[in-house]
Amino acid sequence: MASSRIAWANRRAGSPARDAAVAAQYLTSDDATSYAASYEGWRPAARYYCSRLYAVDEALRAGPRGRLLDVGCGPGMLVRHLLDTRPEKFQITACDQSAAMIDAATARSKGSGHVELTVARVEKMPFPDKHFDVVVAMGVLEYADAGDGLREIARVVRPGGLVAVTMLNPLSPYRLVEWCLYWPLLRVLGRVERLLGTPRHAADVSGIRAIPLARLRRMMRDTGLTPQDAVHYDVTPLVPPLDRLARRWSRKWRAHPERTVSRRARPWPGTAYLVTARRRTDA
Repeated sequence: MASSRIAWANRRAGSPARDAAVAAQYLTSDDATSYAASYEGWRPAARYYCSRLYAVDEALRAGPRGRLLDVGCGPGMLVRHLLDTRPEKFQITACDQSAAMIDAATARSKGSGHVELTVARVEKMPFPDKHFDVVVAMGVLEYADAGDGLREIARVVRPGGLVAVTMLNPLSPYRLVEWCLYWPLLRVLGRVERLLGTPRHAADVSGIRAIPLARLRRMMRDTGLTPQDAVHYDVTPLVPPLDRLARRWSRKWRAHPERTVSRRARPWPGTAYLVTARRRTDA
């Protein structure tokens, strides 16, 4: 995600500092509204969300029916999409640690009797063991204790159930430039502007901790999940700030999101990836 609130992880920060940085991003209804609005238009964030939704949608297409849990549901974009496209396939439960996000998701799913929403962290969810047929975790493990989050996801999905997890790709050229060059330079520029009395730029520490694909697969196996498929999404040869130049030739992604995903890591890995897994029947 490319936003002044999405910067590289402050790995030196302690857990309380990281939790505070994460929580501060989505405290109010305005924060939730702004997040939902980032799905629209032609900015890099919209391209990212469009590609991610396509990748998740494809992962769910051949998956089981029944009870679906959307962990870290945000303002309910996936919930609304599933209600519009597959209203009979899933009985949806969704949770997010932000009360503002749950309020937004409630408003977005209004009128449906198939959705249960609650405030909860992925590391400690108030759901029974082996309860869900499908668990989706979009953009949540980067902000959480990924190991604890995966253990909770494995706990609440039934044996043989489907898990779909997305993660920012820390090894992609895009993320390396964004986190190691672009955002640090933006912070320096912001400090200079504040000294001059004309602050215009900022890049707050977000608390993100991204995990390479190979390591996430190992972590899944350790929790009783068997990784199956992996797809890179938001595939782009551009890096910040070049991708912020809204050229007509770069706008094909909204009409053809299938062109933004790839199962190859070369030549241009996506800025993020999705892994599907099944819970082992002996776990």
